Amino acid sequence: MRDRSNVSGTIKQTVPFEPSTLETIDYSVYDWADKKMNIFCTTNKGFKKVPIVWVAAERSRQVKNNKNLRDDEGSLIFPIITIQRDNFVKDLTKKGMFFGNIDPFPDEKGGSITIARRVKEDKTANFLNADSYRRRSGIAGNAGAVGGQQINFPSNKKKKKIVYETVTIPMPVYVEAKYSIKIKTEFQQQINEIVQPFVTSAGGINYDVLVGHAGHRYEAFMDSDFSTTTNVADMGEEARVYETTIGLRVLGYLVGATKNQEQPNIVVRENAVEVKIPRERVIFGDVPPWINGKYRS
Repeated sequence: MRDRSNVSGTIKQTVPFEPSTLETIDYSVYDWADKKMNIFCTTNKGFKKVPIVWVAAERSRQVKNNKNLRDDEGSLIFPIITIQRDNFVKDLTKKGMFFGNIDPFPDEKGGSITIARRVKEDKTANFLNADSYRRRSGIAGNAGAVGGQQINFPSNKKKKKIVYETVTIPMPVYVEAKYSIKIKTEFQQQINEIVQPFVTSAGGINYDVLVGHAGHRYEAFMDSDFSTTTNVADMGEEARVYETTIGLRVLGYLVGATKNQEQPNIVVRENAVEVKIPRERVIFGDVPPWINGKYRS
């Protein structure tokens, strides 16, 4: 959310839009797995929620904020779900709803796509009041008429001088990000309870519900391979581990270059309602209607 205030601080306006970045897409996948899927399974401490960890976080942060994920010896406590972004591709054949390229506006602000437009009420009222005063005031000889010298006298005349506020953003660039969701457990019952909601969430098709964060929504497609690997067949002394990797492809979009962009991410413009070209009477020798003779004299 972006707040714009005037100098006095009495007027506050909120623009409910944040640029879509790679971190926004990452957050959307994490929120989808953590909040929407909300996976539970049976453990030795009851039916509990499976913790979800973003593996790209700094190790120091994982140690400080994820103390419950490791035992006294530093080993991970299963079951656990980890998410990692493998790579992303800028595929020119997948451009979303903006198939053609729209160049930015040729000025210092830029902006390509219009996302909102509204009437600028105060400036529109100024033009209407000026027209009303010009028709009803003593200048027009109507000082004694009804509503004379009233700047906001109502009129049936069609409003032509309307000021609009237009909000534009940079051209969205579509990318396909690929994620790996890894599930690790110690027992087969746990891996079965965790994997099944992922299989059934998309129904009978290979399309999952929309994932989103900060007001942005993206389409997600889940791979059809849910194979499980395990070391149960090895009769060694290592701990038993069941592991399933689920591939997730997210068709997302990026807006702007974030902090490396010189132009603003949100551009607000006002349209012109009247164009006036002044003339210098001295240069062209025009005769003023209220003076007899030449203006130069």
